[in-house]
Amino acid sequence: MSVTIKDVAKKANVSPSTVSRVLSDSDKISEKTKRKVRKVMNELGYHINYNARVLVQKSTKTIGIVMKHSATHSWHNPFFPEVLRGISTYCHKLDYSISLTTGESEESIYKEVVKMVHGKRIDGIIVLYSKKDDKVVPFLIEHQVPFVVIGKPMEHTNEIMYVDNDNVQAGKEAAEFLIDLGHEEIGFIGDNPDFQVIQDRMNGFKEALLSNDLFYRDEYIKYVNDNNNRKIVTELFNQEITPTALVISSDIQAIGILKLLHEIGYRVPDDISIVTFNKTFITELSIPSLTTVNTQTYQLGYESSRCLIELINEPEMFKRSVIIPTVIEVNDSHQKVLKV
Repeated sequence: MSVTIKDVAKKANVSPSTVSRVLSDSDKISEKTKRKVRKVMNELGYHINYNARVLVQKSTKTIGIVMKHSATHSWHNPFFPEVLRGISTYCHKLDYSISLTTGESEESIYKEVVKMVHGKRIDGIIVLYSKKDDKVVPFLIEHQVPFVVIGKPMEHTNEIMYVDNDNVQAGKEAAEFLIDLGHEEIGFIGDNPDFQVIQDRMNGFKEALLSNDLFYRDEYIKYVNDNNNRKIVTELFNQEITPTALVISSDIQAIGILKLLHEIGYRVPDDISIVTFNKTFITELSIPSLTTVNTQTYQLGYESSRCLIELINEPEMFKRSVIIPTVIEVNDSHQKVLKV
Protein backbone atom coordinates (compact mmCIF):
# COMPACT_ATOMS: atom_id res chain seq x y z
CA MET A 1 0.00 0.00 0.00
CA SER A 2 1.45 3.36 -1.01
CA VAL A 3 2.07 6.11 1.54
CA THR A 4 0.13 9.35 0.91
CA ILE A 5 0.59 12.98 1.94
CA LYS A 6 -2.23 12.51 4.41
CA ASP A 7 -0.32 9.64 6.08
CA VAL A 8 2.77 11.84 6.41
CA ALA A 9 0.71 14.75 7.76
CA LYS A 10 -1.00 12.57 10.36
CA LYS A 11 2.23 11.14 11.76
CA ALA A 12 4.00 14.52 11.69
CA ASN A 13 0.98 16.18 13.31
CA VAL A 14 0.70 18.84 10.62
CA SER A 15 -1.84 19.60 7.92
CA PRO A 16 -1.60 18.01 4.44
CA SER A 17 -1.10 21.51 3.00
CA THR A 18 1.98 21.93 5.20
CA VAL A 19 3.43 18.71 3.77
CA SER A 20 2.77 20.02 0.24
CA ARG A 21 4.58 23.26 1.08
CA VAL A 22 7.53 21.28 2.44
CA LEU A 23 7.67 19.35 -0.85
CA SER A 24 7.82 22.64 -2.78
CA ASP A 25 10.44 24.01 -0.34
CA SER A 26 8.23 26.99 0.50
CA ASP A 27 9.81 29.87 2.42
CA LYS A 28 6.62 30.07 4.49
CA ILE A 29 7.51 26.84 6.34
CA SER A 30 10.14 26.93 9.09
CA GLU A 31 13.30 24.85 8.78
CA LYS A 32 12.32 23.02 11.98
CA THR A 33 8.99 21.92 10.49
CA LYS A 34 10.66 20.97 7.20
CA ARG A 35 13.14 18.74 9.05
CA LYS A 36 10.35 17.09 11.05
CA VAL A 37 8.21 16.39 7.97
CA ARG A 38 11.14 15.08 5.93
CA LYS A 39 12.12 12.77 8.77
CA VAL A 40 8.61 11.30 8.79
CA MET A 41 8.73 10.91 4.98
CA ASN A 42 11.91 8.87 5.33
CA GLU A 43 10.47 6.76 8.14
CA LEU A 44 7.32 5.96 6.17
CA GLY A 45 9.15 5.53 2.88
CA TYR A 46 7.16 8.28 1.15
CA HIS A 47 8.14 9.02 -2.45
CA ILE A 48 6.81 11.83 -4.63
CA ASN A 49 4.49 10.71 -7.42
CA TYR A 50 5.98 12.82 -10.20
CA ASN A 51 3.42 11.84 -12.82
CA ALA A 52 0.56 12.89 -10.54
CA ARG A 53 2.29 16.15 -9.72
CA VAL A 54 2.75 16.98 -13.39
CA LEU A 55 -0.98 16.45 -13.99
CA VAL A 56 -2.04 18.54 -10.99
CA GLN A 57 0.52 21.34 -11.18
CA LYS A 58 1.07 21.30 -14.97
CA SER A 59 4.78 21.28 -14.14
CA THR A 60 7.42 18.77 -15.16
CA LYS A 61 10.06 19.96 -12.66
CA THR A 62 12.50 19.49 -15.53
CA ILE A 63 14.88 21.99 -17.13
CA GLY A 64 16.06 21.57 -20.71
CA ILE A 65 19.72 22.17 -21.57
CA VAL A 66 20.61 23.26 -25.11
CA MET A 67 24.21 22.38 -25.94
CA LYS A 68 26.59 24.56 -27.94
CA HIS A 69 27.50 21.64 -30.19
CA SER A 70 26.22 18.11 -30.50
CA ALA A 71 26.28 16.16 -27.25
CA THR A 72 29.05 13.93 -28.60
CA HIS A 73 31.27 16.91 -29.42
CA SER A 74 30.45 18.82 -26.24
CA TRP A 75 31.52 16.06 -23.85
CA HIS A 76 35.05 16.32 -25.29
CA ASN A 77 35.27 19.85 -23.88
CA PRO A 78 35.68 19.94 -20.06
CA PHE A 79 33.80 23.28 -19.93
CA PHE A 80 30.47 21.51 -20.44
CA PRO A 81 30.65 18.89 -17.67
CA GLU A 82 31.71 21.65 -15.27
CA VAL A 83 28.89 24.04 -16.22
CA LEU A 84 26.41 21.16 -16.04
CA ARG A 85 27.69 20.31 -12.57
CA GLY A 86 26.81 23.86 -11.48
CA ILE A 87 23.36 23.63 -13.10
CA SER A 88 22.53 20.24 -11.59
CA THR A 89 23.71 21.28 -8.10
CA TYR A 90 21.13 24.06 -7.86
CA CYS A 91 18.44 22.02 -9.61
CA HIS A 92 18.94 19.20 -7.11
CA LYS A 93 18.35 21.60 -4.22
CA LEU A 94 14.87 22.40 -5.57
CA ASP A 95 14.11 18.88 -6.83
CA TYR A 96 14.41 19.71 -10.55
CA SER A 97 15.71 17.28 -13.15
CA ILE A 98 17.62 18.22 -16.31
CA SER A 99 17.16 17.04 -19.89
CA LEU A 100 19.94 17.47 -22.49
CA THR A 101 19.49 18.03 -26.20
CA THR A 102 20.84 15.07 -28.14
CA GLY A 103 21.10 16.29 -31.74
CA GLU A 104 24.28 15.86 -33.78
CA SER A 105 23.87 19.09 -35.80
CA GLU A 106 22.53 22.61 -35.25
CA GLU A 107 19.34 21.73 -37.11
CA SER A 108 18.74 18.53 -35.16
CA ILE A 109 19.39 20.35 -31.87
CA TYR A 110 16.81 22.97 -32.89
CA LYS A 111 14.28 20.25 -33.72
CA GLU A 112 14.93 18.64 -30.34
CA VAL A 113 14.17 21.98 -28.64
CA VAL A 114 10.92 22.26 -30.60
CA LYS A 115 9.95 18.76 -29.42
CA MET A 116 10.81 19.66 -25.82
CA VAL A 117 8.56 22.74 -25.95
CA HIS A 118 5.61 21.34 -27.90
CA GLY A 119 5.70 18.09 -25.95
CA LYS A 120 5.61 20.07 -22.67
CA ARG A 121 8.59 18.06 -21.43
CA ILE A 122 10.25 20.99 -19.67
CA ASP A 123 9.36 24.01 -17.54
CA GLY A 124 12.20 26.14 -18.92
CA ILE A 125 15.46 26.00 -20.84
CA ILE A 126 19.10 27.00 -20.35
CA VAL A 127 20.92 27.78 -23.61
CA LEU A 128 24.66 27.21 -23.12
CA TYR A 129 25.81 29.68 -25.79
CA SER A 130 25.04 32.89 -27.66
CA LYS A 131 25.51 32.61 -31.41
CA LYS A 132 24.89 34.61 -34.56
CA ASP A 133 21.88 33.48 -36.65
CA ASP A 134 20.80 31.00 -33.98
CA LYS A 135 17.22 29.66 -34.35
CA VAL A 136 16.70 28.46 -30.79
CA VAL A 137 16.46 31.78 -28.90
CA PRO A 138 13.97 33.43 -31.33
CA PHE A 139 11.82 30.28 -31.08
CA LEU A 140 11.82 30.42 -27.27
CA ILE A 141 10.91 34.13 -27.30
CA GLU A 142 8.09 33.55 -29.79
CA HIS A 143 6.62 30.70 -27.72
CA GLN A 144 7.08 32.54 -24.39
CA VAL A 145 9.16 29.75 -22.87
CA PRO A 146 11.12 30.71 -19.72
CA PHE A 147 14.80 30.54 -20.62
CA VAL A 148 18.23 31.79 -19.61
CA VAL A 149 21.29 32.14 -21.86
CA ILE A 150 24.86 31.57 -20.72
CA GLY A 151 26.61 34.30 -22.67
CA LYS A 152 25.62 37.80 -23.74
CA PRO A 153 22.75 37.65 -26.25
CA MET A 154 23.56 38.98 -29.70
CA GLU A 155 20.02 40.37 -30.09
CA HIS A 156 17.03 41.16 -27.84
CA THR A 157 19.43 41.89 -24.97
CA ASN A 158 16.81 43.69 -22.88
CA GLU A 159 14.30 40.85 -23.33
CA ILE A 160 16.56 38.00 -22.23
CA MET A 161 17.86 36.92 -18.85
CA TYR A 162 21.49 35.86 -19.15
CA VAL A 163 24.53 34.88 -17.12
CA ASP A 164 27.99 35.69 -18.41
CA ASN A 165 31.48 36.98 -17.70
CA ASP A 166 32.63 40.38 -18.90
CA ASN A 167 34.46 38.75 -21.79
CA VAL A 168 35.70 42.01 -23.30
CA GLN A 169 37.41 42.81 -20.00
CA ALA A 170 38.65 39.22 -19.67
CA GLY A 171 40.23 39.34 -23.14
CA LYS A 172 41.82 42.68 -22.31
CA GLU A 173 43.26 41.39 -19.02
CA ALA A 174 44.69 38.28 -20.69
CA ALA A 175 46.54 40.40 -23.24
CA GLU A 176 47.67 42.96 -20.64
CA PHE A 177 49.06 40.16 -18.49
CA LEU A 178 51.38 39.25 -21.38
CA ILE A 179 52.15 42.88 -22.20
CA ASP A 180 53.23 43.45 -18.58
CA LEU A 181 55.70 40.58 -19.05
CA GLY A 182 57.28 42.51 -21.92
CA HIS A 183 55.60 40.78 -24.88
CA GLU A 184 54.88 42.98 -27.88
CA GLU A 185 54.21 40.39 -30.63
CA ILE A 186 51.05 38.67 -29.34
CA GLY A 187 48.69 36.45 -31.31
CA PHE A 188 45.07 35.44 -30.69
CA ILE A 189 43.60 32.01 -31.45
CA GLY A 190 39.84 31.74 -31.14
CA ASP A 191 36.93 29.38 -31.66
CA ASN A 192 34.13 30.05 -34.16
CA PRO A 193 33.77 33.88 -34.38
CA ASP A 194 30.00 33.48 -34.82
CA PHE A 195 29.83 32.99 -31.04
CA GLN A 196 29.51 36.20 -29.03
CA VAL A 197 32.05 35.08 -26.41
CA ILE A 198 34.80 34.84 -29.06
CA GLN A 199 33.96 38.26 -30.51
CA ASP A 200 34.07 39.82 -27.04
CA ARG A 201 37.40 38.24 -26.03
CA MET A 202 38.88 39.22 -29.37
CA ASN A 203 37.68 42.82 -28.96
CA GLY A 204 39.18 43.00 -25.46
CA PHE A 205 42.46 41.58 -26.77
CA LYS A 206 42.59 44.17 -29.55
CA GLU A 207 41.70 46.98 -27.14
CA ALA A 208 44.62 46.02 -24.86
CA LEU A 209 47.12 46.13 -27.73
CA LEU A 210 45.94 49.47 -29.06
CA SER A 211 45.78 51.11 -25.61
CA ASN A 212 49.40 50.05 -25.04
CA ASP A 213 50.54 51.45 -28.42
CA LEU A 214 51.33 48.00 -29.79
CA PHE A 215 51.04 47.08 -33.45
CA TYR A 216 47.90 45.05 -34.19
CA ARG A 217 48.63 42.41 -36.82
CA ASP A 218 45.73 40.75 -38.67
CA GLU A 219 48.04 37.85 -39.53
CA TYR A 220 48.34 37.06 -35.82
CA ILE A 221 44.60 36.48 -35.47
CA LYS A 222 43.44 32.92 -36.20
CA TYR A 223 40.20 30.99 -35.75
CA VAL A 224 40.26 27.22 -35.39
CA ASN A 225 37.92 24.46 -36.41
CA ASP A 226 38.20 20.69 -36.15
CA ASN A 227 40.65 20.38 -39.03
CA ASN A 228 42.83 23.49 -39.28
CA ASN A 229 44.93 23.60 -36.06
CA ARG A 230 48.10 22.50 -37.82
CA LYS A 231 47.50 24.95 -40.67
CA ILE A 232 47.12 28.00 -38.42
CA VAL A 233 50.14 27.09 -36.27
CA THR A 234 52.21 26.74 -39.45
CA GLU A 235 50.93 30.11 -40.72
CA LEU A 236 51.70 31.85 -37.42
CA PHE A 237 55.25 30.60 -37.15
CA ASN A 238 56.33 30.70 -40.79
CA GLN A 239 56.24 34.51 -40.86
CA GLU A 240 59.25 36.82 -40.86
CA ILE A 241 58.24 38.13 -37.44
CA THR A 242 56.56 35.52 -35.23
CA PRO A 243 54.55 35.91 -32.02
CA THR A 244 56.30 35.56 -28.67
CA ALA A 245 52.98 34.97 -26.89
CA LEU A 246 49.47 33.70 -27.59
CA VAL A 247 46.04 34.30 -26.08
CA ILE A 248 43.94 31.19 -26.76
CA SER A 249 40.18 31.31 -26.24
CA SER A 250 39.73 27.96 -24.46
CA ASP A 251 41.81 25.42 -22.57
CA ILE A 252 40.86 22.54 -24.87
CA GLN A 253 42.19 24.53 -27.84
CA ALA A 254 45.33 25.44 -25.90
CA ILE A 255 46.13 21.75 -25.33
CA GLY A 256 45.97 21.07 -29.07
CA ILE A 257 48.12 24.11 -29.88
CA LEU A 258 50.61 23.12 -27.16
CA LYS A 259 51.07 19.72 -28.79
CA LEU A 260 51.60 21.21 -32.26
CA LEU A 261 54.09 23.77 -30.95
CA HIS A 262 56.09 20.94 -29.42
CA GLU A 263 56.07 19.09 -32.75
CA ILE A 264 57.55 22.07 -34.63
CA GLY A 265 60.21 22.64 -31.97
CA TYR A 266 58.75 25.50 -29.92
CA ARG A 267 59.04 25.17 -26.15
CA VAL A 268 56.46 26.69 -23.78
CA PRO A 269 57.24 28.99 -22.02
CA ASP A 270 60.90 29.26 -23.12
CA ASP A 271 60.10 30.16 -26.74
CA ILE A 272 56.50 31.28 -26.45
CA SER A 273 54.10 32.16 -23.64
CA ILE A 274 50.44 31.13 -23.50
CA VAL A 275 47.40 32.44 -21.62
CA THR A 276 44.09 30.66 -22.10
CA PHE A 277 40.52 30.70 -20.72
CA ASN A 278 38.31 28.38 -18.63
CA LYS A 279 40.09 26.83 -15.68
CA THR A 280 39.35 23.09 -15.75
CA PHE A 281 41.28 19.99 -14.75
CA ILE A 282 43.28 19.97 -17.99
CA THR A 283 44.88 23.36 -17.27
CA GLU A 284 46.54 21.75 -14.23
CA LEU A 285 47.37 18.42 -15.92
CA SER A 286 48.95 19.87 -19.07
CA ILE A 287 52.74 20.15 -19.33
CA PRO A 288 53.44 22.91 -18.60
CA SER A 289 50.36 23.79 -16.55
CA LEU A 290 48.44 26.57 -18.29
CA THR A 291 48.09 30.12 -17.04
CA THR A 292 44.38 30.78 -17.51
CA VAL A 293 41.60 33.30 -17.10
CA ASN A 294 39.32 31.48 -14.65
CA THR A 295 35.77 32.12 -15.87
CA GLN A 296 34.28 30.26 -12.85
CA THR A 297 32.46 27.78 -15.06
CA TYR A 298 30.69 26.02 -12.20
CA GLN A 299 29.27 29.33 -10.98
CA LEU A 300 28.03 30.19 -14.48
CA GLY A 301 25.97 27.00 -14.42
CA TYR A 302 24.79 27.42 -10.83
CA GLU A 303 23.60 31.00 -11.37
CA SER A 304 21.90 30.17 -14.68
CA SER A 305 19.74 27.47 -13.05
CA ARG A 306 18.94 29.74 -10.11
CA CYS A 307 17.84 32.53 -12.46
CA LEU A 308 15.77 30.16 -14.59
CA ILE A 309 13.87 28.62 -11.67
CA GLU A 310 13.11 32.13 -10.38
CA LEU A 311 11.82 33.03 -13.84
CA ILE A 312 9.68 29.88 -14.01
CA ASN A 313 8.08 30.79 -10.68
CA GLU A 314 7.71 34.49 -11.56
CA PRO A 315 7.29 34.78 -15.37
CA GLU A 316 6.76 38.56 -15.25
CA MET A 317 9.95 39.29 -13.34
CA PHE A 318 12.51 41.77 -14.68
CA LYS A 319 14.90 40.16 -17.19
CA ARG A 320 18.30 40.83 -15.67
CA SER A 321 21.89 39.91 -16.42
CA VAL A 322 24.28 38.31 -13.94
CA ILE A 323 27.99 38.92 -14.51
CA ILE A 324 30.39 36.40 -12.96
CA PRO A 325 33.86 37.89 -12.28
CA THR A 326 36.99 36.36 -13.81
CA VAL A 327 40.47 36.08 -12.34
CA ILE A 328 43.84 35.12 -13.85
CA GLU A 329 45.22 31.88 -12.39
CA VAL A 330 49.00 32.00 -12.76
CA ASN A 331 50.70 28.71 -13.69
CA ASP A 332 53.73 27.77 -15.79
CA SER A 333 52.96 28.57 -19.44
CA HIS A 334 54.37 32.11 -19.48
CA GLN A 335 57.54 34.01 -18.73
CA LYS A 336 59.01 37.49 -19.01
CA VAL A 337 60.63 38.65 -22.19
CA LEU A 338 64.37 39.12 -21.82
CA LYS A 339 65.30 42.43 -23.45
CA VAL A 340 68.52 42.35 -25.42
